[in-house]
Amino acid sequence: MPRRFWILLVLLVLPRGGLAIDLPVVAESLPNGLRVLLHEDHSAPVISSYVFYRSGSRNERRGQTGIAHLFEHMMFNGGKKFGPGKFDDLIEGNGGSTNGYTTRDYTAYLNNFPKEALPVVLDLESDRMANLALTRQNLEQERGIVTEERRLRTDDQVSGAMNEALYLHAFVESPYRWGVIGFMADIQRITLDEARAYFETYYAPNNATLVLAGDLEPKAAMALVRRYIGAIRRRPPPAPMDASEPPQDGERRVVVRKNAELPAVLIGYHAVRAADPDRPVLDMIEQLLANGDSSRLHEDLVRAHEVATVVEASNEWGIEPDLFWIYAQARPKKTAADLEKRIDTVLEHLLSEPVPEAELRKARRKLRAQLVRNLKTVSGKANQLGFFDTVLGDYRAMFGLEAAWEKVGAEDVKRVAAAYLQPAQRTVVVLEPIPSGRPAKDEPPRPGGV
Repeated sequence: MPRRFWILLVLLVLPRGGLAIDLPVVAESLPNGLRVLLHEDHSAPVISSYVFYRSGSRNERRGQTGIAHLFEHMMFNGGKKFGPGKFDDLIEGNGGSTNGYTTRDYTAYLNNFPKEALPVVLDLESDRMANLALTRQNLEQERGIVTEERRLRTDDQVSGAMNEALYLHAFVESPYRWGVIGFMADIQRITLDEARAYFETYYAPNNATLVLAGDLEPKAAMALVRRYIGAIRRRPPPAPMDASEPPQDGERRVVVRKNAELPAVLIGYHAVRAADPDRPVLDMIEQLLANGDSSRLHEDLVRAHEVATVVEASNEWGIEPDLFWIYAQARPKKTAADLEKRIDTVLEHLLSEPVPEAELRKARRKLRAQLVRNLKTVSGKANQLGFFDTVLGDYRAMFGLEAAWEKVGAEDVKRVAAAYLQPAQRTVVVLEPIPSGRPAKDEPPRPGGV
């Protein structure tokens, strides 16, 4: 018998007596290995479905980068029962919408639709999971779309080029080294046989999680899932990925030259995986440094010393250890060196002076508010449930977020900042603007060096 359990937990309590958010979930694993999460929400007569395949750019090998994202496009080309274009036509014809996105850790396919369309949606998902049309024509069509996307979002975009340079230099062995879009040379040489092998390996029910959230009755919804997807055969599990990364023993620097108006810096520090006990502390540090006009980096770089127009920071969550990055764009007549100097000063203060409790409380409130926004719709709930189940290994990890943030104290901030936000573990990407009209030449090594 499939294992089923009910969980009804209070996710979080908003500050100042806000209303608690209850998130009941039914979880079951089918005999073919498909993991199913169901969340019942009758606030509107709609359902959101997400299928998370544990197939991201971390599952690629050198010379085959970009294939995970390529499949995000290939999956809309029909199967045995439904031909090309029918997926979009049927979803939209039933009053719904469909999309997909790829990350380093997974690829997700989402549909939002009236509740009556659930059988149609499951039939469509079943057809492409079991019988995706993998033809030379489809491959070449999507290859052309993806190469153009690569040009627009990475080659010709300042932020894309800086991000690629950061990860390419911060990592030397981990598959996090290359971006989700992949390298142009690799995208152009992926063969049909390689595509078929990748599909057989990663697009299997035992490598996926299906999430349904919305106006559904769990028993009836589970019966439909078994009917449409339960007969798809289990496949051999993918081989374990070697994502090990040697410790960084010194600062790395790279220059990106692009047509731009102002200098900028992007600094990445080696951090932790999402499931690491120190991750909640880094979440708090992100808020302290760069969330809002009163955050430390904004107060220093933008307001007090007027060296930056924009500052941002992010603690990236991944299955593997990822980066904590800081970005700043200079004001006119200011330099990247000016930005770095002020960033270093702010980080030194974080290391040397205890953070006041009032500032920590404010950071916690901001994190709670972000979580609430992410769970505002049934689509948001489905996405978050699938994300936590895929990246942290259990959707219930979401229920412990508030408690983990609440435990973070001033000494934790100092300890974790000292451990991870140090120059020897960072990679600095400097943007040197080139006036419009002059050709831009990138410094990062090209795909052949990976």
